[in-house]
Amino acid sequence: MAQSNQDFERLKQKYQSVLNLMQQLQVQLQNVNMQGNQLLVRGIATSPDAKNRVWDQVKLIDKSYSDLVLDITVSQAQPTMTAGASASGGQGQRRYTVQAGDTLSKISRQYYGDPNQFTKIFDANRSVLKDPNNIYPGQELVIPD
Repeated sequence: MAQSNQDFERLKQKYQSVLNLMQQLQVQLQNVNMQGNQLLVRGIATSPDAKNRVWDQVKLIDKSYSDLVLDITVSQAQPTMTAGASASGGQGQRRYTVQAGDTLSKISRQYYGDPNQFTKIFDANRSVLKDPNNIYPGQELVIPD
């Protein structure tokens, strides 16, 4: 376990400039951990250009990046509301497709800034979800305002 922790810190330090660039480009970092002997980094970019710039940085550090799994998706819709959307009775609802590794708490943190608001999402999706601890990649969830 200590070796795994050392590997994590070593790889995190190796790719620190990538993590810094992701923050600078406002790529939402979802998680950073070890997957086997590779550093796993997941994030959501606001544009294809931001995603490409992150990959360019990775290739500057290590062209083979054999010790890295970088999973960056580009957000389909910005989580913004237009004025009056909340007064329109449900028109301000967003949709989210569950990704591998997601939890309702993670999704709640992404949209509300608070992982403890997951019950809002669960309650809005009771027709799809039976248990807040069991969500699956590919499920389409409503994210209420």
